[in-house]
Amino acid sequence: MRWSRSAPLAAAVMAAVVLAGCGAGSSPQPSSATQASAAATGRQPTGWASSPRASAVPAPAPRPTGPVALPVAPGAGALPQTRALPSTNSAVFHDAMQDLWLAVTTGNARLALPAFFPRAAYQKLKAIYDPGADWDDRLWYDFTLDVGAAHRAVDPDAQLVRVIVASDDAAWVYPGVCANSIGYWHVDGARVVYRQHGQERSFGIASLISWRGEWYVVHFGAVLRGVVTGIVDDPEIGPGIAGPAGGC
Repeated sequence: MRWSRSAPLAAAVMAAVVLAGCGAGSSPQPSSATQASAAATGRQPTGWASSPRASAVPAPAPRPTGPVALPVAPGAGALPQTRALPSTNSAVFHDAMQDLWLAVTTGNARLALPAFFPRAAYQKLKAIYDPGADWDDRLWYDFTLDVGAAHRAVDPDAQLVRVIVASDDAAWVYPGVCANSIGYWHVDGARVVYRQHGQERSFGIASLISWRGEWYVVHFGAVLRGVVTGIVDDPEIGPGIAGPAGGC
């Protein structure tokens, strides 16, 4: 059998057709040289189909490992005052007193920050120079000293029983009194009653004042003090007596 001159050309064309048909429907694979280059540079060669990567899942926030304060009307200090008389039966009051008790039993005053008169409200309330600094350097600082004194007087395992407030003695303090520009409700001498080693004991909260219909601690151990030291207000065996009325 003879081969014509055109036979090699025809064979080449047929081989090209066969190769094209084998590659139909599949992605061209990179050469070994291309793969080696990709491995060296960290880049994916052109023509490779990319696979979707799993989206990053944010790590869960760490859980608190110690005691946690309960929220007490968060953000209320930035809102306007109201004339509403606070209740001692509200969930807010209950949470505030739980936070105060937690601060006393742990010695960590910051746990009672939600129960303490809000700094933003105090800046509105006081008609004095730089009320924010007065809150920082006097009110809050004295409170931390008093929490420390109460912590030293109370067993860490003592149990809170109740908080007695002489609500009938609460008085509305008008603007202009006690260097205040806004009115508020005030009550002296609430009693924190607790059980320690099977015995009922108590101490006082020197002053509670209101903001938007809720009670907040503003003076804990004493309203005024002759020396800079922590004070426990009137510690007693038994519940003691709430009051007296008066003050601001």
